[in-house]
Amino acid sequence: MRNKKILITGGAGFIGSNLSDKLIRLGNEVVVVDDLSTGKKEYIDCKAKFYQVDIRSKKISEIFKKESLKRKIDFVFHLAAQIDVRKSIENSNFDNEINVLGGLNILENCYRHKIKKIIFSSSGGAVYGDASIIPTAEDYLPEPISPYGIHKLTFEKYLNYYYKVYGQKYISLRFSNVYGPHQFKGGEAGVIAIFINNAINNKKSIINGNGLQTRDFIYVGDVVKSLIDSAKSDYVGEINIGATVETNLLQMVEIIELILDCKIKKQFSPAKKGEQMRSCLNCGKAKKVLKWEAETKLEDGIRQTIKWSKK
Repeated sequence: MRNKKILITGGAGFIGSNLSDKLIRLGNEVVVVDDLSTGKKEYIDCKAKFYQVDIRSKKISEIFKKESLKRKIDFVFHLAAQIDVRKSIENSNFDNEINVLGGLNILENCYRHKIKKIIFSSSGGAVYGDASIIPTAEDYLPEPISPYGIHKLTFEKYLNYYYKVYGQKYISLRFSNVYGPHQFKGGEAGVIAIFINNAINNKKSIINGNGLQTRDFIYVGDVVKSLIDSAKSDYVGEINIGATVETNLLQMVEIIELILDCKIKKQFSPAKKGEQMRSCLNCGKAKKVLKWEAETKLEDGIRQTIKWSKK
């Protein structure tokens, strides 16, 4: 995909900044909207135009209007979100404000300004909840067990509504557990980033539960490719994006220890409410519809993440 004008919400964040970098390298014009609540300004490529704005703000409509004057926006990648499951449980109203109402603000402006397609960053693990079928496909009945998952699913329903009623095209990518460079402790850090950071700095890592809970870890480079492939596709609907490999936390720790040649200090704590025991996605639709499948093995992705973390 080249010579397109693209707006990325959350473009200073983990996935968004990696996506922005790739799109700019491919020769596209990129506009980033981010309030920097979890993103980092230094992650934004100097070639991207940047607006520090909350997605709930009325200023969003001004940005769409301004950016559409000289050259129409082709695609919107909506990645801005409240991304912490635990925070969503502590304050479900705030999670709803960002992930539903903020999303609606973006979606309404996509419709008003005739954006070709909006590509939404959803969550495979959180939307399906404790699924009885593993790996889980898109036709499985979603039963989210956290406000985060509920609100991701709610916004998917709004996307479908805008498509059915107004013709606004979309793809909702249900990501598994994404990891890789630009995922940092204190911001948008997932468990791999936290454990790597602690291991490098000889700090203790906390495992909630017995460590046998499983996740489907997917490298951010593969996720970026799925986002770009989605913009090029005519498909409308939900698509799982994952590695389709079920790995428990203790196995993940062993991989980090092996690569770093160290022993990670571990502390076990009670399991957290709202976090499922098993999660792994069936990505057959992504392979069929997008011609996409994960290419990065967990060991290789962790090596790349460690290399970045040491810098």
